[in-house]
Amino acid sequence: MAEVDLSAGTVEYLDTGGEGPVVVLLHGVAMDGSLWRNVVEPLRADFRCVVPTLPLGGHRRPMRPDADLSVAGVARLVAEFLDRLDLRDVTLVMSDWGGALALVSEGRDERIGRLVITSCEAFDNFPPGVPGGNLLTSARLPGGINLAFRLLKLKPMRRLPVTWGWMSKRPVPHEVMDAWFTPLWTSGEIRRDLRKYVLGVPPKSVLLGWAERLRDFDRPALVVWAAEDKVMPPEHGRRLAGLLPKGRLVEIEDSYTLIPEDQPEELGAHIRSFLLDGGTASS
Repeated sequence: MAEVDLSAGTVEYLDTGGEGPVVVLLHGVAMDGSLWRNVVEPLRADFRCVVPTLPLGGHRRPMRPDADLSVAGVARLVAEFLDRLDLRDVTLVMSDWGGALALVSEGRDERIGRLVITSCEAFDNFPPGVPGGNLLTSARLPGGINLAFRLLKLKPMRRLPVTWGWMSKRPVPHEVMDAWFTPLWTSGEIRRDLRKYVLGVPPKSVLLGWAERLRDFDRPALVVWAAEDKVMPPEHGRRLAGLLPKGRLVEIEDSYTLIPEDQPEELGAHIRSFLLDGGTASS
């Protein structure tokens, strides 16, 4: 893992290198860049894949105590990451975490040439669904984040709808989840960072404004949504594709929210096709 010092702290990232088009892949809460392991592997021969570990609970390096880790603050951190690495004409791919939509709303999307939005938070679905509501309740209670994730040391707890059971149809390998949760199990500072993020969701009017500003994104965009998603409503994918002037929609069967876990081959094929045709072909 490489690392870069940003205003909020040190961010680790994977960079496959090479001269191919740059693809930056973003993960969601309480996970890290390994979410994309089965998508990056077949793409890396032809594309430079850059996968940062965002300060969303799966990060190993705590952020500075005064860091802005609100939803918008982490989105600005992504923009700073692109600036520091001088990444241009990026294809930005997001899963689960919808905060990157704020980049367009705040006019920080100048380095983004294409968007790929897979099942993620959108409109007022922040934090998303039943598991998001459970996490928000935990964040509001003293010691709640600690208790919530300590319960996830019990493997059967991971498949409950209020935790991770509705995030993927197929269980994420336990060794992968253990790596995701270890920072939260072992570091009070990491739990502090996650709590700041969960409690840093803006009002509904701001969230809806972020989605509305997608009408101004005039570059190619691909929306890939899980047809059976129980956390991110499939209707949200259709609405996002309708807002984007050059957006098109693909729905993937037999998957919940974490398409990179449930259907990595199909998702990777759609991303590859989208990149190779410049985002111009119809679905």
